[in-house]
Amino acid sequence: MAHFVLEYSDNLGQTDESIQTLFAALHEAANQTGLFPLKGIRSRGYCCQQYRMADGNSKYGFAHLEVKLGAGRSLEDRQAAADIFFALFCDYFDEQVQQRGMALSFEMRELEPVLKFNKNNVAEHL
Repeated sequence: MAHFVLEYSDNLGQTDESIQTLFAALHEAANQTGLFPLKGIRSRGYCCQQYRMADGNSKYGFAHLEVKLGAGRSLEDRQAAADIFFALFCDYFDEQVQQRGMALSFEMRELEPVLKFNKNNVAEHL
């Protein structure tokens, strides 16, 4: 399980297609690590229309990527994957960072295995 949850300000000019480009790169990278089964990799994005940054300058932008993982991977493996994901995330938004005040943030969370349920038949359709 690797779930990517992206939140970003609406002033970044992102389209469904451009966000899918980022998600495709993240999915490919997650799959290439060998740590995450393809059937369990998911992404979702939320364009934020209501936000305020610093002094309220409407040109400032932000993007936050959270990665949720199932438990059981070593700290070293999680660190290596996080480094890859953050580099892709930063590269994707590099043009925005060059153009405006911009805040990029990233976090990876390992979910507790207690009270976690899944039902997934995606593997049957791959």
